[in-house]
Amino acid sequence: MTNQLIKKINLKHSFIFFLLINLFSVVMFKLNCLNISSAICLFLILTIGVSHGALDNIKGKKLLKIFNFERIYIFYIIYIFIAVCVIIIWSLLPATTLLVFLIVAAFHFGKEDTQFLINKKSYLIQLLYLLKGLLIILAPLFFHFDDTVKIFKSLIVVNENFYLFLEFLEEKKIIEISIILSSLSSIFLFIDKFELKKFTIFFDYFSIIILNYYFTPLTAFTIYFCFLHSVRHSISLAIDLDESSLQNGIKLFILKALPLTLLTIFISIIVLFLLNDVNYIDDAILKLIFIGLASLTFPHILLEYFLEKNEKQTN
Repeated sequence: MTNQLIKKINLKHSFIFFLLINLFSVVMFKLNCLNISSAICLFLILTIGVSHGALDNIKGKKLLKIFNFERIYIFYIIYIFIAVCVIIIWSLLPATTLLVFLIVAAFHFGKEDTQFLINKKSYLIQLLYLLKGLLIILAPLFFHFDDTVKIFKSLIVVNENFYLFLEFLEEKKIIEISIILSSLSSIFLFIDKFELKKFTIFFDYFSIIILNYYFTPLTAFTIYFCFLHSVRHSISLAIDLDESSLQNGIKLFILKALPLTLLTIFISIIVLFLLNDVNYIDDAILKLIFIGLASLTFPHILLEYFLEKNEKQTN
């Protein structure tokens, strides 16, 4: 029942998002305003975007309980330790860490945006999730290659071989081929046990293409991450909190997510102040957004993985 409700709500959400994105893109195109300031992007990501992971402390309690640990501070120590390690490794090996982050993020986006529609669990399905999620990474490179490269350079990635590799991908049409493979993965995921609600996959696909066609990479990513990916995940969490009333579930989600969301905003403001250079404020914001997301994404994904794995074993 819960899964069917999630499917139904997500289909409506994807359809509404698709319609609004089309309308919004045309209006912004006519107004010649296809770039949201980095400061607004940061605000949206720190509020709407990050909040979908703000219940990780509750999930951490569940995982600790499975391992018979009662002290929640153990979870916080491990979570923060992993996040700090990611930041340190990024500062030492930025190109390698960025590449790993992009692959991990692609898989995360592909899985989180699709798994509620798929009953099968196999290595092939995991590969299809990765290919589907690659569209988030590849679309900005295809439509706005130079702008995307500028973002990478802002993330202290100075490895010349990394940019030669990107140029090789562009020149040899590997980006286009990969987008075709990503498109095929969406088709395969759709045709596997047909359901009307699976049209969610195609609404999401065309929304991502439209966003990246019209908008700059940061703007396109922010709109997708906040209003499609994060809202969808937050709705699922709200339903888990109260299956009988979505409205009450959303209220509970906001109350439970608020503490860690506010803490993340507070820490981010401090970090931005430390990184801030009046002449390069946009670069500081880009570092905070993407390196910050990387530091939160790795422990978040590890938590989801271990919780899912151990919940299966206990059931």
